[in-house]
Amino acid sequence: MKPAAIHTFFATLRAANPSPQTELEYASVFELLAAVLLSAQATDVGVNKATRRLFAVANTPQKILDMGLLGLESHIKTIGLYRSKAKHLMQTCHILVAQHQGVVPRTREALEALPGVGRKTANVVLNVAFGEATMAVDTHLFRLGNRTGLAPGKTPLHVEQKLLARIPAEFLVDAHHWLILHGRYVCKARTPLCWQCSVEPVCGHKLKTAPPT
Repeated sequence: MKPAAIHTFFATLRAANPSPQTELEYASVFELLAAVLLSAQATDVGVNKATRRLFAVANTPQKILDMGLLGLESHIKTIGLYRSKAKHLMQTCHILVAQHQGVVPRTREALEALPGVGRKTANVVLNVAFGEATMAVDTHLFRLGNRTGLAPGKTPLHVEQKLLARIPAEFLVDAHHWLILHGRYVCKARTPLCWQCSVEPVCGHKLKTAPPT
């Protein structure tokens, strides 16, 4: 995809949704971190159902520690892989209390040092909580980067680097939200809805799907 097409791509998405937001529910940076940590291989809807129960009784690192591992598991057991996620969240809370005074750190290095927090999770926190121009490449962004020709790459990191290099600066802070939402609701994995896609005119996807008859 050429630079002019990339600009049109994001200008179109911005016009339709000027202030995109994550669909995860949170009221603090810690709640965001916890929700993203719990969201791996789970839907935002499922995570929100669990965190509503959890955050109502424990919404700080110390409160999570106070409820204990079994208590935490009981609040998030509807989420896939809840036992390993509970273990990682407990370990993360311990580090936050012991090393960061209960405050979520603002650097990539410190975030990625937390159990269960990889590059994608750190990118989400840095972008959503702290307004940094990062690109959290999940399955949606990886698919769109390759399918549209926006940022073809064989690995999530390769796609991330291309997206950061190719997306105009004016769109960077919100770009990952637009791409996630577009991938979730329009440019779907199995059946992209090309016939109702607002950016179809500049998309590099050649195998266009036909509307249902």
